[in-house]
Parts: sequence; C-alpha cells; structure tokens
Amino acid sequence: MEKINIGIPEADRKAIADGLSRLLSDTYSLYLKTHGYHWNVTGPMFNTLHTMFMEQYTELWNSIDMIAERIRSLGFFAPSEGSKFAELTGIAEDKKVPSAEEMLRNLVNGHETVIRTAREIFPAAESGNDQASLDLLTQRLDVHEKTAWMLRSMLN
Repeated sequence: MEKINIGIPEADRKAIADGLSRLLSDTYSLYLKTHGYHWNVTGPMFNTLHTMFMEQYTELWNSIDMIAERIRSLGFFAPSEGSKFAELTGIAEDKKVPSAEEMLRNLVNGHETVIRTAREIFPAAESGNDQASLDLLTQRLDVHEKTAWMLRSMLN
C-alpha cells in the first residue's frame, strides 16, 4: 500500500483505527440485534416498535459504512468477518427472542455500550489531532444518546 501522509503519525492512526474497529463491531452487532427485534417483536405495541426498530436499524446500517470508511481513510482494513465482530464487540447476543420490554432494555444497553466505546476513542483521536474522527464520534454520540433516551422513556 502507498505510504500515507495525512499529518497523523502511524501509531496514532493505528490507535484510532483500533478504536473505530471496536465501534464498528458494536454498531454492526447493534444493527443485527435491532433488525432481528424488528422482525420478531410481538405484543400490544407491535406496530409502534416494529416501525421504530426499522428507523433505528436503517440509521445504524447507514452509519456502518461511515465508520468503516474512516478506518480505511486512516490506512487500515476495517473488520468485516462475523468472528472478528464477535471478538471486538461488547454487545451480547440474545439466547432467545426476548419480550418487547426486554428488547427495549437490551437496546438501551446496546446503545449505551456503543456510547462508552465511542468515548474511549476520543483520547486517541485528540492525541492524533484527527478532527475527522472526532467529528464522526461526536455525531455518533449524539445519535446513540438520543436513541437511548427515547428507548428508556418507553420503559418508564
């Protein structure tokens, strides 16, 4: 590969890309969980949750590409294998189809996991003076914090 000279030292780019790989894995895992819930939700709030989950998984799907392309822009390969996502993610798979209320709780936990992962990347991006990654992280935090709040509000 051609040498990269974007003003961010390789060690910093690697640290940022590693963090973004964890963020990508969390986001992809949360996408899969949300899409599965869209298919399998039941109960009196079916239509509301079915529609809301579709909006959420669509947003997550679109963000996956942005995160992966940022990793590539830093000069590293983005993880793309299920086994690698499973290794890097902090989001647990369900063992069975949960109730609608459990789905909401699981999604709150999933979004909070993504939020924590994103926050962990900030020091490396700041150290590397990587404004593009900082901007991406800020955008992702905004989406996930708002989504977690909305999901949490349905539980109270």
